Amino acid sequence: MRAQKFGRYMLIDRIAVGGMAEIFLARQMGMEGFEKLVVLKRIRPELSEKKSFVTMFLNEARLSAQLNHPNIAQIYDLGKVGESFFIAMEYVFGRDMRRVIPKAEAQGIPFPLVYAAKIASQCCEGLYYAHQKSDFYGHPLGIVHRDITPENVVVSFDGTVKILDFGIAKAANTVEQTRAGEIKGKLSYMSPEQCMGKPLDHRSDLFSLGVVFYEWVTGFKLFTGESDVAVLKAITDGKIYSPSYFKPDVPEPIEQILMKALEKDPTHRYQSAWEMQYDIDRFLSENEFTPSNIHLANFLKQVFADEMDDELRRLSAQGTPLATATAEEEDDGAARPPVAPAPGPVARGESDGAEGAPALDLSPEQVEALERMATRHSITVSTLVREIVAGYLKFQ
Repeated sequence: MRAQKFGRYMLIDRIAVGGMAEIFLARQMGMEGFEKLVVLKRIRPELSEKKSFVTMFLNEARLSAQLNHPNIAQIYDLGKVGESFFIAMEYVFGRDMRRVIPKAEAQGIPFPLVYAAKIASQCCEGLYYAHQKSDFYGHPLGIVHRDITPENVVVSFDGTVKILDFGIAKAANTVEQTRAGEIKGKLSYMSPEQCMGKPLDHRSDLFSLGVVFYEWVTGFKLFTGESDVAVLKAITDGKIYSPSYFKPDVPEPIEQILMKALEKDPTHRYQSAWEMQYDIDRFLSENEFTPSNIHLANFLKQVFADEMDDELRRLSAQGTPLATATAEEEDDGAARPPVAPAPGPVARGESDGAEGAPALDLSPEQVEALERMATRHSITVSTLVREIVAGYLKFQ
């Protein structure tokens, strides 16, 4: 898509279209060349007049905005441009777990069990924070994510694990409560009580995380069927085989962790995400190799090297037209044609359009080096040059 202005954001690319909203990669713009990549979630135009959808969307924003944790994708802004409500949230430069393992296997690279454990541990940490979160008056919010799936767990290229999409999360005091018996979430990762439309608490998320972790460890999807009804029946009535049934070399501590998380009776499961994380971390500490975030980062960079280069080039190519718009422009959300990007710093004798700005006398090699540096940091060359000059002048 062509870059489009939307309030003080520039929409770079439409990532997805869901039942309720469109999701865009966008760039937030501010004073003095300030730029920040975000993910912008906007109510679909045809649904903006439907009160129930707007209420649900705003509830998501209010709920998610209260969560501030390294393992949860952050909410930055809630607003309205014209008739469109939107949420601006953290852009995580990485890949979700639905893509990580298949991509590695396609290249003949096995996904280490200890990496799965490390990621599951960080998920536990984020979930425990959300489950224990209270409002400003100290009243527990009673948050249940309800949609822990591989695509909602993202590992960034710096090795940080983030839980995404509290969009169907439920808090005990939300205005728009789910109707009795209504099922939300992706079927194969639901808890038995969620499948049956029963009241949920945080232990439902631990079952879902157990299903996801089981899949990462064994390579097999735990609950499948020829129809939705068959999947639901497998979750509520089917037998759960020990991970070693599919993969004999699964360590016993990991098998015990998974089977406890997957107890169909919530009273027999882990009673908190902290308890589950404790057991995972104890296994990792006793293992001969304990991966760090750097190990996760290096693994992802190896597996997705081709995609990283393509994505950085795409972001860099969009940089200049996005940087030309400012927050002072009319806030009407109308699409405007993008300005053609400049190839790099101007040579001596040319002008970059800034009043009084000196031209740069650079060799082709220097221009190329600046372009590589700008690409690595997802900013434009002109912004990079301004930052370098500003940093130099600061100490003069």
